Amino acid sequence: MKKRVILIVLDSVGIGAQPDAAAFGDVGAHTLGNIFKKRGSLDIPNLLSLGLGNIEDSRLPKTECPKAAFGRSAEKTLAKDTTCGHWEMTGIIMDTPFKTYPNGFPKELIGEFERKIGRGTLGNCVASGTAIIQELGDEHVRTGKPIIYTSADSVFQIAAHEQVIPLPELYSMCETARAMLVGDNLVGRVIARPFLGENGVYTRTENRRDYAVEPVAETILDRFAQRGLENISIGKIEDIFCHRNVGIVDHTKNNHDGIEATLKYLKSGEGAFIFTNLVDFDMLYGHRNDVEGYANALAYFDARLPELIAAMHDGDLMIITADHGCDPTHPGTDHTREYIPILALGPAWKGGAELGTRATFADIAATVTEYLTGETWHNGTSFLRTLR
Repeated sequence: MKKRVILIVLDSVGIGAQPDAAAFGDVGAHTLGNIFKKRGSLDIPNLLSLGLGNIEDSRLPKTECPKAAFGRSAEKTLAKDTTCGHWEMTGIIMDTPFKTYPNGFPKELIGEFERKIGRGTLGNCVASGTAIIQELGDEHVRTGKPIIYTSADSVFQIAAHEQVIPLPELYSMCETARAMLVGDNLVGRVIARPFLGENGVYTRTENRRDYAVEPVAETILDRFAQRGLENISIGKIEDIFCHRNVGIVDHTKNNHDGIEATLKYLKSGEGAFIFTNLVDFDMLYGHRNDVEGYANALAYFDARLPELIAAMHDGDLMIITADHGCDPTHPGTDHTREYIPILALGPAWKGGAELGTRATFADIAATVTEYLTGETWHNGTSFLRTLR
């Protein structure tokens, strides 16, 4: 029987503030719980049947007989960004998180960037990506200057109208910034944020591209590649890991396509480790404080979940989790420092096992590694025995 793991990351679907949330300005954040409270309901019967509501402090309805193992995990890295979240669940706990810029980037850095790209810039502030293009879009179109902004996360974001700065040029600018943002100015991700529109009404397109740094240590993707196991990376996984040992790549840009790609590989029997990021929760709804949109995205994933489960083979283990929170009811538009849910299931695995509260996302790495290779991972504690 072939062993496979399918790790599905519901990007930003957090399940409650961590004890240190105050240090991040996130007291009271609870992505799932606050959406449920705001609306009075969530149309997620399949996730609830797996035991999502049985997780400690989920604030969601419980089920009598959970079909999956269930629990939650804290993040040990002192961060709440996509890169650190994904790196930790694949085995890296960073001693020093990436640098953030709450007051914008240093003038010297921006000046050097402008010199290298041959254009001036706009912005250089902390901002919502959807708001800043409305605010500065007309000036950008008039001057051709790209819009630079950041957030509470370690990101250098470049927004540009696709008809003013063509995508290849925008991507080249991002590569220039990526080469600069190292050492004392190390930033987790440079992100291309293209948009379209006119006269003060602008909309971001799906041609976003992320430029990460290489993981600072070995990940389970590296380990599996060394052992001759096939990795399959769906969504923005290849960007998060800087294309290192990502295996077969299917760079989907939305939840629908990400689910379709995951189904395709599930049914084909390909791969030993299928790693999927579903980005819409975070990108389209969390950062835009769109409670209804977020709820609808959860309902859509829930409606497709039976297809994913039905496509699993006998040796498959599916883990559904997140990488941080992005509570759309919380003040601001940034990620939130939250626990992540863990649901683990498959044909050969018993439901109802309680995984409790894990100390680090790296417990996922340890579990996946033990199942696929029989080896121990150096960070985290495997919960494989609990599943059995």
